[in-house]
Amino acid sequence: MENVYRGLIYRGCPKQSCQLNVYDYLADIPGNAEATDLVEVQFKNTRKGFYHNSNNLPLEKGDVVAVEASPGHDIGTVTLTGKLVLLQMKRTPPRNPDDIKRIYRKVRPVDMEKYEEAKAREHETMIRSRQIAKDLGLEMKIGDVEYQGDGNKAIFYYIADGRVDFRQLIKVLADAFHVRIEMKQIGARQEAGRIGGFGPCGRELCCTTWMKNFVSVGTAAARFQDLSLNPQKLAGQCAKLKCCMNYEVDQYVEASRRLPSREIQLETIDGTYYYFKADILSNMITYSTDRRIAANLTTITAERAKEIIAMNREGQKPDALDDRVVAQPQKPIDLATQEDLTRFDSARKKKKKKKRKPQEGRGENKD
Repeated sequence: MENVYRGLIYRGCPKQSCQLNVYDYLADIPGNAEATDLVEVQFKNTRKGFYHNSNNLPLEKGDVVAVEASPGHDIGTVTLTGKLVLLQMKRTPPRNPDDIKRIYRKVRPVDMEKYEEAKAREHETMIRSRQIAKDLGLEMKIGDVEYQGDGNKAIFYYIADGRVDFRQLIKVLADAFHVRIEMKQIGARQEAGRIGGFGPCGRELCCTTWMKNFVSVGTAAARFQDLSLNPQKLAGQCAKLKCCMNYEVDQYVEASRRLPSREIQLETIDGTYYYFKADILSNMITYSTDRRIAANLTTITAERAKEIIAMNREGQKPDALDDRVVAQPQKPIDLATQEDLTRFDSARKKKKKKKRKPQEGRGENKD
């Protein structure tokens, strides 16, 4: 009987510790591997690239391969094969599709030895390069260092507010580490994605797990969602506004259009009511009798507010802001007062007082 796979495809999500992991939902489609020779390969943290499998190697997700680099070769992990690679290229297209490099081979023990030696030097190189940049008086922060798989090249990822002239820095780093130096500037959000971590929601950072393109986040997103404008609560680990503030802002903007303007006052016979706050998604608005402080707060629906606004325009005033009949709350019932707690004791006393009836023919006195 032919095996039928239900749910997740086991070949689409093997065990791996790569960031920006993508579930290959096309892995079990016949002919998927032969659809294209392009393969997505991931290196340290969030750096990815597309390569040609010109040697027709039988590659699957999770295989470690040696790829072409300039100069030498690099070591990475295959993260996608088949048709899904073409879809990924549409999301993050390469700068020049004609310059896509190729995959040499699957890694050999000698390749892994060089790779491990190069990776062991990354932390020490980062600490020393930071000190060199400080001695040269450069206003920059080197956040990460990535050695190429063969150890012939090192990429220094740095953060800087302005433009930095690091020509002298490259010369000093090349003399200190005896490798080819490449400087790559990244932003604070990209640095958080490379380093990784957990957000206040308890999950891994979005920039580490799935986000590739970063969209600017403004304080207007917080205002639309009625969030507290507290920088400590709105900022993420990158010290920038949280990317997740943009996830639901469109829904809040659409829902806020159904509410009346905040500047409109509601006139009733009882007095004038001013806008205080609103629960946008539940379509409820709270009004106050004082413009500055919370006084006599009354919560009504947006439909009721629009109804009162229409009445005010016609010169009419309702008796009250809320026309709903509020039922009187029932007093709480004390279950302990329903029955006397001594009722069990009284039953015992009755049993003790009960006397036996004298039986006939017993205990009679004889003359």
